[in-house]
Amino acid sequence: MPRRSLLASLTALAAPFLAPRSAEAASAAGDPQWNLSEAEWKQRLSPAAYQVLRQEGTERPFSSPLNNEKRAGTFHCAGCDLALFSSQAKYDSGTGWPSFWQPLPNAVATKIDFKLIVPRTEYHCRRCGGHQGHVFGDGPRPTGKRYCNNGVALSFKPATP
Repeated sequence: MPRRSLLASLTALAAPFLAPRSAEAASAAGDPQWNLSEAEWKQRLSPAAYQVLRQEGTERPFSSPLNNEKRAGTFHCAGCDLALFSSQAKYDSGTGWPSFWQPLPNAVATKIDFKLIVPRTEYHCRRCGGHQGHVFGDGPRPTGKRYCNNGVALSFKPATP
């Protein structure tokens, strides 16, 4: 089994047990306007989006319709609507989650995550602090990075003709 598939499977199996129990995302909002209460986030987000964005959960692999999104456009944070990725940076990583080789400038912030014991780089929306996914060093050129994103943490806006 390829390393990427093994990690994806292990993460998906462990996700329900690893999510923090607090209502706050571990990443603070970069914009004070987005320091919302638990009740405000729950009202704003679907239960699945709340679990990922605010509790650093992980959706099941191959469950997001955004895996198959091929149109030109922009992927935005489902929490605050900040543009995070261009469709030009999206690729099929085979992991079951939408993957990108590069975020838009000043869109995401990172931190080290030890939830699976092995350190990983977690990234989140720079504006609202919502958890998006993890970045790995096994992506395509030109960056060699794989930003492995939870689809429920994103919305897609097609380019206007």
